[in-house]
Amino acid sequence: MTDNSTGRRTTAGGVLGAATVAMGLIAGVFYIFACDVMPSLARSDDRIFIEVMQNINDVIQNPVFFLSFMGALVLTAISAWQLRGAGELRWWVWAALAAYALTFLFTVAVNIPLNNDLANAGDLAKIADPAAVRAKFEDTWVAWNVVRALLSTLALACLARALVLYGRLGGARGAGSLEPAAGARVGR
Repeated sequence: MTDNSTGRRTTAGGVLGAATVAMGLIAGVFYIFACDVMPSLARSDDRIFIEVMQNINDVIQNPVFFLSFMGALVLTAISAWQLRGAGELRWWVWAALAAYALTFLFTVAVNIPLNNDLANAGDLAKIADPAAVRAKFEDTWVAWNVVRALLSTLALACLARALVLYGRLGGARGAGSLEPAAGARVGR
């Protein structure tokens, strides 16, 4: 915690830092799926692809993932509210919030329904046409995951920039007025 210009205690820097870490974790998840998991699964036959994706979609529903997935959104929103009067700094946090809100929306509107459809295909041994099940899932899921990876990485970059500016401005003390800390230079 740092003192701001009015002498009140603030947690803005801690929340901004936590939002950045949570965003990094989520951006990393989408990135690794785009760069490794899905290209690796693309080499698999239809039944293996379906089985692995059903397992991934089941296992990823855990408290640790949800904490990061929801935490990135909630912490970024809290940070945007805390830094709402912080001039240039606030725009970086708001940009991050907008980018991640889109990521979240695409996840809920596209990827999760596809995951549910794959789960609803049922027991792998009872799927009559695994190629059709895979075809209905794979290309759309992969394309929207790339969008999620790009947007969440953009959100991470915006939060990282905000964190750098926050530090250069002397934390909450300078964030409200955007006056640099003594001896600090802020590039625009």
